[in-house]
Amino acid sequence: MLSEPQAFSSSGSPLSVTALSQLLKQSVEERFSHLQIRGEVSAPKRHTSGHLYFTLKDDSATLDAVCWRPQAVRYGAQLMEGAEVICFGRVTTYPQRSKYQLVVESVTLAGEGALLKLLEQRKQKLRAEGLFDLSRKKPLPFFPRAIGIITSPTGAVIRDILHRLQDRLPCQVYLWPVAVQGDAAADDIARAIDGMNRWRCPSSRPAPDVLIVARGGGSLEDLAAFNEERVVRAAAGSRIPLISAVGHETDTTLIDYAADVRAPTPTAAAEFAVPVRLQLLDVLSQQGSQLRNQMQRLLETCGLRLEVSQRRLLHLPHKLETVDQRLDDVAARLARCWRPCLARKAVRVAFLGASLKTPSWVLAQNQLKFLHVLDQLERRIQDILVKNDTLLQTSVQFLHAFSYKKILSRGFCLVHQKKGHVLTSAASVRPPQDLELHFYDGVVEACVSSSLKG
Repeated sequence: MLSEPQAFSSSGSPLSVTALSQLLKQSVEERFSHLQIRGEVSAPKRHTSGHLYFTLKDDSATLDAVCWRPQAVRYGAQLMEGAEVICFGRVTTYPQRSKYQLVVESVTLAGEGALLKLLEQRKQKLRAEGLFDLSRKKPLPFFPRAIGIITSPTGAVIRDILHRLQDRLPCQVYLWPVAVQGDAAADDIARAIDGMNRWRCPSSRPAPDVLIVARGGGSLEDLAAFNEERVVRAAAGSRIPLISAVGHETDTTLIDYAADVRAPTPTAAAEFAVPVRLQLLDVLSQQGSQLRNQMQRLLETCGLRLEVSQRRLLHLPHKLETVDQRLDDVAARLARCWRPCLARKAVRVAFLGASLKTPSWVLAQNQLKFLHVLDQLERRIQDILVKNDTLLQTSVQFLHAFSYKKILSRGFCLVHQKKGHVLTSAASVRPPQDLELHFYDGVVEACVSSSLKG
């Protein structure tokens, strides 16, 4: 394929840029159509369209890569900064920038260490959101009417759970079959949890009181579906109490932290979900025996009390005779004493009535007091007015005595500038100047033409 451009060039017809780009694109895509590339994810960037662009790199080279939106939804959580991955896809070119890139179709983490690092980062993120808080945990019902099981319909897990339920306490079981491994497992499990919560059972059957999400043991990669974020969120958001029974006792997945109860094995999940029927029967038998014994003792106690009451009732007629006699005695005494008592009360009322003052008398006394106070008030006001009048006359006389007009009446006058200030000295006069002379009985205008030297 690489010889074709040389043939075009040797013929003397030049290639256009577009034609060369198309030849390169065709050649690269045919040559590198199925590849597995291992490298470290660098600078992942999700576009608004949903596509994910990033770079794969190793110690000495880098490779541009793109993950289209359908694949980005599934593998975007694994394509984190610094994650070591193995990408399966094909190499193509981008003619607008003269670049080549890897179109990623699937992604797997390279090595258990990288997967553990990714799981730890995801665990810390979900923990920070509060999905693992103990306050979110719901208690399991003691006696569930129905149990919903989410697991593979084939294999030993479902048989072990059903056998253990049958041995302990048979009850209604609903199975929601899912894939527990593979690319579609996480979506199946999340949909199953949500579906169990939304499912409305027929009226003749009880709704599930407990959910069990179960799977047998396996490697870290085998249990990857139970570490997916959408599965953990579905478990944390379940309104029905959920038991996580994934793997063996040493296996731990992220769904274990979000579940209300973690069971070390699927068989243990069945033991957590229901009590033992025989133990319940023993407890009921013991409680029944205790109840019968308590009822027997209660009946014996009530019988004794009844006998005592019957013996006391034998003397009741005699007691009633005594009570009747006392009643007659009290009635006779009451008939004798009520008239004298009423007479004493009448005398007391008459005495109190005589000591009461009539309203007219009270009003007359208050009127006298009011007139007396009014007379005192008038005399007091008159004294104050006379005193103030005397004080006023004295003040007027003082004002007249010290008035400047009194001085003017003895031959003095006040010298004013024409519509101005009072002149108090000859030095303040500036001839020629118009003046006003204020006498006792009027004002005279004057003009100063010159001043005499003293």
